[in-house]
Amino acid sequence: MTVTIQPTGISPADVLAVARGTTKVVLDPAAVAAMATSRSIVDGIEAAGRPVYGVSTGFGALANTFVAPERRAELQHALIRSHAAGVGAPMPREVVRAMMLLRVRSLALGRSGVRPLVAEALVDLLNHEVTPWVPEHGSLGASGDLAPLAHCALVLLGEGWVLGPAGERIPGDEALRRAGLTPIELAAKEGLALINGTDGMLGMLLLAIHDAGHLFAMADVTAALAIEAMLGSERPFLPELHAIRPHPGQAASAANIHKLLQDSAVMDSHRHDLAHAVQDAYSMRCAPQVAGAARDTLDFVATVAGRELRSVVDNPVVLPDGRVESTGNFHGAPLGFAADYLAIAAAEVGAIAERRVDRLLDVTRSRDLPAFLSPDAGVNSGLMIAQYTAAGIVAENRRLAAPASVDSLPTSGMQEDHVSMGWAAAKKLRTVLDNLTSLLAVELLAAVRGLQLRAPLTPSPAGRAALAALADVVGEPGPDVFLAPLMEAAREAVRGPELRAAIERELGPLS
Repeated sequence: MTVTIQPTGISPADVLAVARGTTKVVLDPAAVAAMATSRSIVDGIEAAGRPVYGVSTGFGALANTFVAPERRAELQHALIRSHAAGVGAPMPREVVRAMMLLRVRSLALGRSGVRPLVAEALVDLLNHEVTPWVPEHGSLGASGDLAPLAHCALVLLGEGWVLGPAGERIPGDEALRRAGLTPIELAAKEGLALINGTDGMLGMLLLAIHDAGHLFAMADVTAALAIEAMLGSERPFLPELHAIRPHPGQAASAANIHKLLQDSAVMDSHRHDLAHAVQDAYSMRCAPQVAGAARDTLDFVATVAGRELRSVVDNPVVLPDGRVESTGNFHGAPLGFAADYLAIAAAEVGAIAERRVDRLLDVTRSRDLPAFLSPDAGVNSGLMIAQYTAAGIVAENRRLAAPASVDSLPTSGMQEDHVSMGWAAAKKLRTVLDNLTSLLAVELLAAVRGLQLRAPLTPSPAGRAALAALADVVGEPGPDVFLAPLMEAAREAVRGPELRAAIERELGPLS
């Protein structure tokens, strides 16, 4: 597969393919022409001696400092070196690759005034699997992701660090030499164009959107299995009950859960039992209202990210009529707000899942299941401590759901006096989603154990698929075992495509 970068941009699927794989990248000739045209405008400004920010002046608080023509290439190199000031552990390969691809995308729109060879050099890094070492701390989302992008740009100059295949740090010049690549020399405006963008936070957000979409569908699966194991009712998920409150995400989630609960001997066993509870607890009955609201949040976030994916994010920008204008389009507020909003939603999807786990384990509320889902509770603790783990993760997600985007610290001598914290918002969103994976894994494990304990009643097709997916690791209910491997297997079942695919083969696609 090849991703072709055109002057109209790329798609979210393109970003995923390059970030998480080895998909090759090529520049469309029209994108090369667009960059060449905008570069000719910058060259004309240079020749005319006009003062333009970032071309003939310093940066940030030094915007009024004139730079002589013979030092303008030096200015761009100095910018990259000084701004590559991050610290901490390296960002994951997928984030850095997404960031580089998105910077190429922005340059290829033909509003940044760079020579095509600058974009081609970034494409070479991607195609030769050269991933810059980008420290996790450094971006405020002020003029975009300055420090992370500078760490990427520094490798183009044969400097900086590269992330090795085993996670080691390799000098940039050595990594280029190994790949058969040569460093480039920057011209006026090009250093600034390489770092003045929201590509890091946008890359993380696009990856998170994809992951959240899968996890929200899996949240419906684990909820349905838990409800089935607890002898819950399917009636709250009837479509006519959600048509009267027409939130689209809620309707989709309810339809999933209703579908997942069909053809179950476990459900049939109590459907007409007069002693059955008139109403299930909120964590069961309101599952679509919470997961559905998260789905609607995800739709909003995807809309924001889609707009950003079509945006020119740079400063200054080169307009087709020859003007070079300063903008604030690099400010990460739209992405920061979106990332914080999605983190809040994902945290609540996990919180309600943990409440269902607690009910499954509590002998007073689990409708005749043994305490902590152990056939011999007392000597054995069953899944008691798995719920402790889930509770601790819920608490962490609540802390992480506090928005980063309401914070701001002034920088650059008060020139950049309001920042977005969008990088921090997107980075913690990744943690929230990873935590959600663990929470759904605990619910999946508890639900599977509960369904096993309902034998000889046969569970739903979804329940049978879940039992089959975990059969080799979980085993049958019995004495306590080393629990961590079971939880890791459940995590992989939630995160990966196989369990969902097995269920969809039986029931058709989930929303």
